[in-house]
Amino acid sequence: MRKQKSAAKIVFLVLGMIAFFLLAALLVCYFLTASYYGKHFFPGTELNGISVGKMTVEEAEKKVAQEVADYLFVIETRDGEKYQITGPDIDYAYVPGKEIHDILESQANYQWITKRSGKKEMSLKVAAVFDEQKLAEQVGSLKCFQTDYVTKPKNAYIKETASGYEIVPAVEGNQLKLSKVQQLAKEAVLAGKEKLVLTDKEYKRPDVTSDDADLNKAIENINSYLNTTIKYDVGDNGEVLDKTRIKDWIALQDDYSVTFDESQVTGYVQYLASKYNTYGSKRKFKTSLGSTVEIGGGDYGWVIDKEKEKSQILAEIRSGKTVEREPAFTQTAAVKSNTNDVGDTYIEIDYTNQHMYYYVKGQLKLESDVVTGNVSQKNGSPDGLYKIVYKERDATLIGENYESDVAYFMVFAYNVGFHDASWRNEFGKEIYKTSGSHGCINMPQEAAKKLYGMLELNTPVVAYYREPVELTAENARISNAYSYVDESAAGQGNGNARVQTGEGQQGGEPVEGQQ
Repeated sequence: MRKQKSAAKIVFLVLGMIAFFLLAALLVCYFLTASYYGKHFFPGTELNGISVGKMTVEEAEKKVAQEVADYLFVIETRDGEKYQITGPDIDYAYVPGKEIHDILESQANYQWITKRSGKKEMSLKVAAVFDEQKLAEQVGSLKCFQTDYVTKPKNAYIKETASGYEIVPAVEGNQLKLSKVQQLAKEAVLAGKEKLVLTDKEYKRPDVTSDDADLNKAIENINSYLNTTIKYDVGDNGEVLDKTRIKDWIALQDDYSVTFDESQVTGYVQYLASKYNTYGSKRKFKTSLGSTVEIGGGDYGWVIDKEKEKSQILAEIRSGKTVEREPAFTQTAAVKSNTNDVGDTYIEIDYTNQHMYYYVKGQLKLESDVVTGNVSQKNGSPDGLYKIVYKERDATLIGENYESDVAYFMVFAYNVGFHDASWRNEFGKEIYKTSGSHGCINMPQEAAKKLYGMLELNTPVVAYYREPVELTAENARISNAYSYVDESAAGQGNGNARVQTGEGQQGGEPVEGQQ
């Protein structure tokens, strides 16, 4: 019995010793492993996605450095295009610090039994250096900054079309702000980011878009101006001014205010004057004897007031309305025609045949022989187209060496007019060549009386010679006579010194002292 107790005691003692040694072995293993994880990261540890499990600080730093050396930076445009810049391109390099060591220190190595399994993601603030200048150059060399790739933004603008004007939309383009992108890239790389996504803020934009208030106000004004139509009651067939001409006058300023090229408006008014002014123009005139003569000069005819007409055109364009009117005239004629403005009520003086005719609405109301200016004494009566300026009863005509009383005086050219000549016994024939008047149209008393009673002011007077004459008297010069010759110019050897203001031209205008 005593032997059995002794054997059991020995067994128990052996088992106890075994247990002690096992526990001691486990403790040694625990502390050795804890010591190991004091210098190594737990399995499954990642630093910024870099697996460093079971690595020492030095090994982890080496791996992080390798990963940093393989750094890839991506710039993505708003269109989804991606451009890569590698670490070597910009001398990107890891700078070791205490952070990996501190992370290892804080990993609670004595809890290795529970901590050694599973994934442990740790955030590591990587300190790195790179060449900022090289980064800026790499960004600048990207395709999205190259000239043949870049479409610059374009402002919306107003364009002339066949039907008027319209706004051409702005072009957004794809031009990036280089300095802005370089700055953002620098900030992203400094922060260790691997991607930079560009937004509209990094792109240059047009300064003016289709919804610009000033631009839309300008197009509104322009199209309003183009709605203007001026229908002129002028000449034989009239004239129309509309957008086909007006569109060329419009000038859009830098601030989108709309003005007009006034030189072109002036040019248009001159065109009207050239086409419809009949003052001084040559005309074909069918005489009472059936022949046709050509006569110009004088002071009769249409004359457009160019300054007033220009101002009125500009005002009417700004109104944007349709207007029907005559041009602004400083002088008018009997008929709205640029080919026959004399009409069918007029006085005709045939100087060569010394005869006058008075027609009213095409009907001959009076005719008479006359005696006109003495051509041998250089007092030939002025030829040309005139009009009756005024009528006077019982006038006294005073000249340098004469004074004559007349009962009826009807003036048409400067101081030249029709009047009775009681001192004459005969009229007509060739009296005027040697014994004519000082320039006036002498008529028999009864004929002058009848004419005075019928004649209205502004009645056209067509006076002509059938053969060439040279008129040199002052009244011929002042009245713009068709056959006036400047003797002083002729004496200087100027060739044909004959002065015929407006001869052969449409659009003549009166000059001072000739009205």
